[in-house]
Amino acid sequence: MKSFSNKLILRLLAAAIVAGALPACAPLVVGGAVVGGMVATDRRSSGAQLDDESIELRGANRIRDAMGSRVRVNLTSYNRQVLLTGETPNEQDRQRVEQVVAGMDNVRAVVNELVIMDSPNLQQRSADALVTGKVKASMVDSKDVFANAFKVVTERGTVYLMGRVTQREADRATEVTRGVSGVRRVVRILEIISEDELQRLQLQPDAAAAPAPAAPPRQ
Repeated sequence: MKSFSNKLILRLLAAAIVAGALPACAPLVVGGAVVGGMVATDRRSSGAQLDDESIELRGANRIRDAMGSRVRVNLTSYNRQVLLTGETPNEQDRQRVEQVVAGMDNVRAVVNELVIMDSPNLQQRSADALVTGKVKASMVDSKDVFANAFKVVTERGTVYLMGRVTQREADRATEVTRGVSGVRRVVRILEIISEDELQRLQLQPDAAAAPAPAAPPRQ
């Protein structure tokens, strides 16, 4: 296993500790997309990126208003497809969270990966943050994976991969992710595009095609 920078690990742990120190009345976590310099290399259109930011922020507020502090939900939007991870106390709340998000403007699909169980402790959340960082670092280190094309979410050792990628990229990223220590399972919530479409996106980054129909998660 390749070694990782101590600075990276310390930063990830620090971020996890800060997240764990948030007030108990605000347990909902938003999986916000990276903005700024990353926009130029993103395979989503600029409009889709803005919609994803809005979906995550509005979704966080709506879930908090509807559910209070009895659920812990990570909401991650990519190309207007929303991944829900985290925990709820019962099936009714699990379905209610999905309904709240599905009813929002611009949400085209919801992948509900919420589980019915108690929320993880700080140690587990820190471990998940570390796994996410290691997966991203492994993609960068592999040289043949365009790391910026993937959004990585980790919950209890399960790594979710989101993005607009070719089948070749999906398979390689999955292989890289499975080789990272601490990864128990890989779930792919990916939009598969052709190599020709990838070439067009590289020539005209904002000329993103309309999103493909949502597909169920693949392991």
